Amino acid sequence: MIDGTGGHLTLLAGHGRPTQVVHTGMGLWTLVRRPSNPFAGMPREVFVLATIAFSVAIGFGVVAPAIPVFARDFGVGHTAAAAVISAFAFMRFVSALGGGRLVDRLGERTVLSAGTFFVAISTSLAGAAQSYLQLLLLRAVGGIGSAMFTVAAVSLLLRVVDAEHRGRANGLFQGGFLAGGLMGPVVGGVLTEVSPRVPFFVYGASLAVASVIGTVFLAKVNLHDRAAGKEEAEERTTLREAFGNRAYRAALVTNLGTGWALFGVRSSLVPLFVVEGMKVGAIWTGIGFLVSSLVQAVLLMPVGRFVDTVGRRPAMILGGLMSMAAMLLVTFSSALPAYLLAMGLFGVGSAYLGVAPGAVVGDVVRGRGGQVVAVFQMSADLGSIVGPLVAGMLADNLSFGAAFGATAGILVFGPLLAVRMPETRYAPRPVATAAMQPPASLPAAGGDDGPCRSDATAKDSASR
Repeated sequence: MIDGTGGHLTLLAGHGRPTQVVHTGMGLWTLVRRPSNPFAGMPREVFVLATIAFSVAIGFGVVAPAIPVFARDFGVGHTAAAAVISAFAFMRFVSALGGGRLVDRLGERTVLSAGTFFVAISTSLAGAAQSYLQLLLLRAVGGIGSAMFTVAAVSLLLRVVDAEHRGRANGLFQGGFLAGGLMGPVVGGVLTEVSPRVPFFVYGASLAVASVIGTVFLAKVNLHDRAAGKEEAEERTTLREAFGNRAYRAALVTNLGTGWALFGVRSSLVPLFVVEGMKVGAIWTGIGFLVSSLVQAVLLMPVGRFVDTVGRRPAMILGGLMSMAAMLLVTFSSALPAYLLAMGLFGVGSAYLGVAPGAVVGDVVRGRGGQVVAVFQMSADLGSIVGPLVAGMLADNLSFGAAFGATAGILVFGPLLAVRMPETRYAPRPVATAAMQPPASLPAAGGDDGPCRSDATAKDSASR
């Protein structure tokens, strides 16, 4: 409808979100969204998946401080204690592709519930382990279930939302992990003081809750590709098709850099750099990580909107450059202010790189694409495994600066490939709810990327 002064049209965008086309004078019109809560306009499955992510992350955070302490109780050395953590990560990596095949064959909901239940059982049994070997094997088995859960959850998330909401949905999902990850270690440290076995049972209970949530509240889901048509819903995207897409290859390389720098080097080498390179107390490690996490948490939703409205490609470029700048800061300076600034930039980079590449994968996949999502996940896991080893050797033989500089060199490949990739975002045309249509002078909702395209057209373009 149009008011009596400047005039505006009330439109319905994707999922019925109210949008106004406001006349600003001089024949110009602009789209203005009404403010809403983060989950407004999202399918309920996004909230359920974010809740599951929170349950899983808080449980993992609870058990993380206890794992090396519990392993040491069996009389093993530091290397053997660290091997318990590595066994989980290694099995998660090698089983991810198998988890993708299960998703393609059995469906996302079945694999998600089975994966979380699998980790719940293995973790609870690990808490009752009577030997180091039992603990090692049970944590390795848990890595298999973790791969099943992650691949299934991300695959389902990308299928229940359309491209207009994919960035924000991914941000909400990542926010669930981040919130749980911030709360978990605080509780885990207290429980470990009581007994290093207790956190394992708490983690198992949180995973059981997540499994029940998935089983009950995801019993029926509305898939976006199913709404688009039966043929597309039954279609599967193969790895060969995905690898033929420049955008998917850019997302893989970007995710590799994310795992290498943000999940690997930042977690393994930065704490040593703070104590040995900067010569300050270990408390500054925690402060720096807190700064990074808070910045990421604050930016996740704005970044999600940026990815959905401006585009995936600029977000990947910006995130890669911010992360590279953070690494270069600690490469050339060991001053405390530079370190804190670098951790803030890490938070900015993490927000962009945690949202945009996943949205690209969702744009590329048509129907089920469990193996495509699995390889995407494996790229980050590979980076988080290899990155700390390479950086550690450089730090031992050369310097911390050499290690961080090499990591910055890895990060630059993501933005370079993103510059050459096609933009995979598309903007659905709003549907007017009034009797009137938008005036002819109103620009297309596709913005600078050109005219609006249908869902099928956008995905056909992404697959080329």
